[in-house]
Amino acid sequence: MVTNNMLLLLLFVSDYFPHFVHPETCSTHLYITTPQKMKALSGSCLHIPCNFSVHPEEELNSRRATIGVWIKEDSRFARYPKNLIFNSSRTHNSYPMSITGNLRQNNCTTLFSSLISDYTNTYFFRIENSPLLATASCDPLHVTVQDSPPSPTIEISGDVKENVSVTISCSAATPCPHDPPQLTWTLQQNPDNIIKENADRTFTTEIQKTFILSDQHDGLNITCSASYPVNEGTDHKTAEETKTLNVSYAPKNTSTSISPSSGWAADSRVNLSCSSTANPPVSSFTWFKKSNDGAVRVSEGRCYSFNVTGGGVYYCVATNGLGNQTSSDIQLTVEEAEQPDSSPPWGALVGGIIGIISLICVVVAIWWLKSKHPTSQQTQWKQIEGRNETEIHFAQTLTAEELAVQESATETEEDIHYGEIDFSKRRPEQSSEQDGAQQQESLYAQVKVPETANCSTPTDDEALYAQVKRK
Repeated sequence: MVTNNMLLLLLFVSDYFPHFVHPETCSTHLYITTPQKMKALSGSCLHIPCNFSVHPEEELNSRRATIGVWIKEDSRFARYPKNLIFNSSRTHNSYPMSITGNLRQNNCTTLFSSLISDYTNTYFFRIENSPLLATASCDPLHVTVQDSPPSPTIEISGDVKENVSVTISCSAATPCPHDPPQLTWTLQQNPDNIIKENADRTFTTEIQKTFILSDQHDGLNITCSASYPVNEGTDHKTAEETKTLNVSYAPKNTSTSISPSSGWAADSRVNLSCSSTANPPVSSFTWFKKSNDGAVRVSEGRCYSFNVTGGGVYYCVATNGLGNQTSSDIQLTVEEAEQPDSSPPWGALVGGIIGIISLICVVVAIWWLKSKHPTSQQTQWKQIEGRNETEIHFAQTLTAEELAVQESATETEEDIHYGEIDFSKRRPEQSSEQDGAQQQESLYAQVKVPETANCSTPTDDEALYAQVKRK
């Protein structure tokens, strides 16, 4: 009862999983050696390396024809006759395959051409050499047909650090050695493409370059392209790969800088900084100051700040796991403070003397000008000199206070007074009429009556006349 149930289970599984290898058929008398999985490019071909062997109890009859057969999906082709896709004895087959190996020498190598994605499947190999009829059901081959080519592979042999010789190679799978890919890369132009056979008898196309690494190669991007011919060379499908070199090297380009860059006075603060490139990065910066007894370590770290006490020569050393490098010297010179000038200020002294002399000259000039031009009172006296005693007495009797009062008199009073005073009756005989006219005009200017209404002045003709009466 249990045996029947197991058989029913096996039949059920085989119906729903056609790639399932049946335990009862795996005890075959035929075995093949081929990669279990292979990938190919649509439009190209697939080279299937294959060798077979039979059970020790069986042997091939060399006097009979040996036929190679390929079956897809299920090794039980008698039950699924459409699964038989290739028979070497037939001229026409459903799949474009051909056995290139010598079956008499147990070589079942096959070329699968004009691939399409529908050819992705599991395949079984079968030998027919009557009376031997055997299928290698225990050694299925899984073929995957892709529309895009696989990316090439970039490999580096050796330690990737400066001063070390390394070989960098780019390789691409070559499922169809009859139409291999063409490899190119950024390391060199027109490299030699070499097709190599692998241990499993598949093929690989490769290019390579050997050189000595330096720090300049660190961060270098290497791009390799593989161009596959398809459709009998009328088209190409390309894939590429990029890899960045990570080269280890000791510190390089170590340099120092100072801030401020100049004008270093005593007790001023300066900042020294050190920079360097390295891979791995710099692990330590050490500052030294040169002296007569040799270099003295003064600080650790990328930056060194201190107050200036004197000049000196400084430098730094950058270190990582691969080595160290010393920077160039940086000269620090302290500027001396400016001393005050002890010499007498001749410029200021001369300027002061010149200023004093100029002031004296101005004073003298003013005094001289005043002495040359008489005052208004002296001028008035000269104008009335020679006139009669009455006119002189009248001019002298006009005080400043009276003149101020007369200036405030009204315009009407001025006209009346002018008509009342007649100097022609009292002046002596003149030598000429011109002198009399001048005296009258001068006296008129001095007898101007004040215009102020508040000021009280005599209105009587006699009173005004009495003021100018001769003594």
